[in-house]
Amino acid sequence: MADLTATLLGCQNPDPAIRGQAEQALVTAENTSYAEFAKALAAELSVEGKDLTVRQLAGIHFKNLLVAKDDTLQASKHDKWKATDAATRAAIKSLLLNSLRSSESIARHTAAQACSEVAAVELPFGEWPEFLPTLMENVTLAEIPDGVKISSLECLGFTCERIAMLEGAPDIAPATTDQMLTTIVDGIRADRPSPIRLAAASALRNSLLFTRKNMENKNERDMIMQTICEATQSPDAKVRAASYDCIVQIAYQYYDKLQDYMQTLFQLTFATIKSDEENVASQAIEFWSTLCEEEIELQFEMLDFTERGVQPPRECVRYVAAALEHLTPLLTEALTKQDEDADLDDETWNLSMAGATCLSLVASTVEDLIVPVVMPFVHQHIKSENWRFREAATMAFSSILDGPSMKVIGPYVNQSVPVLLAALSDPHVMVKDTTAWTIGRICELHVRAIPEETFPTLVNGLMGKLLTESPRVSSQACFALHNLAAAFAGDEAAETTGTNALSSYMQSLLQTLLQVADRGDADENNLRIAAFEAISVLIQNSAPDCRPLLLQFLPAMVDRLGKSFHMKVLTNEEKELKEGSQGLLCGLIQVIALKITKEDLVPCADAIMTNLLQVLQVKNATCHEEAFSAISAICTQLEADFEKYMAALQPFLMMGLSNFEAYHVCSIAVGLVGDIARNIEAKIQPYCNDIMSALMHALQNQTFHRSVKPPLLSCFGDIALAIGAGFEPYVQVSLMMLMQASQTRAPDDDEELFDYVNQLREGILEAYTGIFQGLKDGNRVEILLPYVEAITGFLELIAADENPDVEVLSKSAGLLGDIANSLGSRVKEQLSKPFVNSILKEAHELGDQSTMETCTWANGEIQRAIRT
Repeated sequence: MADLTATLLGCQNPDPAIRGQAEQALVTAENTSYAEFAKALAAELSVEGKDLTVRQLAGIHFKNLLVAKDDTLQASKHDKWKATDAATRAAIKSLLLNSLRSSESIARHTAAQACSEVAAVELPFGEWPEFLPTLMENVTLAEIPDGVKISSLECLGFTCERIAMLEGAPDIAPATTDQMLTTIVDGIRADRPSPIRLAAASALRNSLLFTRKNMENKNERDMIMQTICEATQSPDAKVRAASYDCIVQIAYQYYDKLQDYMQTLFQLTFATIKSDEENVASQAIEFWSTLCEEEIELQFEMLDFTERGVQPPRECVRYVAAALEHLTPLLTEALTKQDEDADLDDETWNLSMAGATCLSLVASTVEDLIVPVVMPFVHQHIKSENWRFREAATMAFSSILDGPSMKVIGPYVNQSVPVLLAALSDPHVMVKDTTAWTIGRICELHVRAIPEETFPTLVNGLMGKLLTESPRVSSQACFALHNLAAAFAGDEAAETTGTNALSSYMQSLLQTLLQVADRGDADENNLRIAAFEAISVLIQNSAPDCRPLLLQFLPAMVDRLGKSFHMKVLTNEEKELKEGSQGLLCGLIQVIALKITKEDLVPCADAIMTNLLQVLQVKNATCHEEAFSAISAICTQLEADFEKYMAALQPFLMMGLSNFEAYHVCSIAVGLVGDIARNIEAKIQPYCNDIMSALMHALQNQTFHRSVKPPLLSCFGDIALAIGAGFEPYVQVSLMMLMQASQTRAPDDDEELFDYVNQLREGILEAYTGIFQGLKDGNRVEILLPYVEAITGFLELIAADENPDVEVLSKSAGLLGDIANSLGSRVKEQLSKPFVNSILKEAHELGDQSTMETCTWANGEIQRAIRT
């Protein structure tokens, strides 16, 4: 590139034409002469005296040569670097290391980032032997300026962070981690200036991901822990906070190594929570929150292993229970340090919030033991003259609702309701806010502890706060009503009697909540969303005697949706308000449609579908999700009569199936295809070419989100069941896709991928089942004979799984029965293999009644096929 300096500056030019030309020139240079371009950028960064903006831009562009958010693109960028000749790479690395020693802090910091990207590529493979010795020299030699020491430690921290984020990187060699730790520990020494100690503490936190070997060695572990604990006593608050951040990471990663240090950590954290600055004290509280999370997980593990009669591999030492009497007073005191402006900033995190979070985790960890320790504080301060103590007492009570048993916490809940209802009228907004939140938590967790006689006061009290209070309090009141309504889910008594306790309030609640959604300040504190969600749950759990009200409510919501298309939109805020309201109204229409009967829905169906199709013309993914979900509900209710809307819906359905970027929309569109197939059955045939083509295109798209794949594959089965013999043109391509998907495996140590593979297998099994049944009904099942070997091979793979998934086993048994039922003696050889009995036996032993019946049926079909 002729003039890299000018091109880099051009990227900052306010003129779009000049800026675009400069950016394109950089892209061209990268694509046509990668090695020379990378070296030129590194050289530009290294030149002392050059414009700092240019040096910084050069370093950032160099870093971006190696960085990508997408894993595939990231790997491609790394491969490009590795393919660069060794001499050029060595020259570039030398320039970067020189830049780390620049006299300019901006250049050093940028060089630290650029170096870390190269180190992340090369260190795991034992390359760049000069990197760590140079950084160690920078940090340990007295004559090296402090700024260089800081940048070198930053570079180490960035490197560890980047390596941890890379997919499939080899483990770091022990000798490498030893050098890293030696350098970092030298930087965090007590005699170092605070800025150096801060950079070292940050680097240490990131390096802990790779120090398992060092933490296994007691001498090295002692040295690490002593260094960190000493750093918590630094005169600099930032260093103290960063040191506690390291201790939090150790609690998370090395819980089993803490025992020798807990007495010291007790003393340090308690003193810090009690008297240090807020950000440091919050980090000390975070240590206890992390311990709680670890012990909760360990307790679940112990329960699981005990139920299976196996010795748990890890022990829960119960540090939290041991510290309970000393820790709890510190947390309740932290609750009194509220920030009245906290709601103005969603990113706010303060001591009071940290204390409440930790107290909730403590309650989940020690369960009933928390109640006698916290309730004296609640009783003492719930009616305090000081609002801070009233709010703190209320927050403390809400924080211990989840964890203790109903037997222990229930009596306190029973007594609290009248006090809390009175506190809804407290003069301070934070007390009212926390009170409404607490009532919502009670309705969510302990609704049966609410005295029956206070129910009217509770509903009216919450309803009275919906229109008159600030958005934050009204939003919490919506939350409480939402949870109160949710408590009536599955209320069998309502089906018998035709009513429930909510019925007499339903009309007032719905009208008031709609008024809340229309408030001028409803976009604050998610108030509008909270109101619509409360309406939705009220409708879902309404009793049969509310049906006339719902029949009035539905046209009103459809009318609202129709009017929303005429709202004036002059600003982005108005556009968001309009589209947000449309999405929420679609959600309500869906809920009502599923609550009423087909006969009730038919008179409104045309108007509903007209409006929903208009929503699908809006360029907003959330609106599309809600509209497709509402259409699914209409389809489910109208059944075969839904076919009249298919011609108008088809273009939007294709658009949804092709929306790979907003994959949630794609997923819901796939679900809608399944609903349509099940409800209009053979009438879907004219649309199948387009639908199947869209589904195949989705599966072949590289950007297709994997979470959509299981329901999409299952959709093949829905379509085959609907059109029977009409599925024949799609058999070959769909089965090839299913067989390809069935090859997906998950490593034993990747729990997330393991769960995904099970979901994928469920989708595959559902697809095969639908295809066999559909083609059998259409008298064309024999065309599946060439594929039986591959399908039973997939089932044999499932049978060999040491930890079979319950749903996968159950569906496998069902598919075996369908194969036997459909093809009979023609597949007796495959059905005689040992894995068949293995699947049926394991599935039957699950003990689920439906699965056991499926296994009995499948076994009968298989025996009949073998004997024939």
